[in-house]
Amino acid sequence: MRVRYKGKTDFLVLTHNHIYDVISVERDWYRIKDDSGEDYLYPREMFDVVSDKSKDCA
Repeated sequence: MRVRYKGKTDFLVLTHNHIYDVISVERDWYRIKDDSGEDYLYPREMFDVVSDKSKDCA
């Protein structure tokens, strides 16, 4: 799944309107490799879904 960050840019964390790949979904939070290069959990409310691979394959 690919998501777009809709919040304000936070240096070395997340960039406004940038598209990120979701590594996994854990308890309704997205695990994403952020701008620091590390992966962290973020609440799904911070993002809009751009592409859902499961729907693309259907």
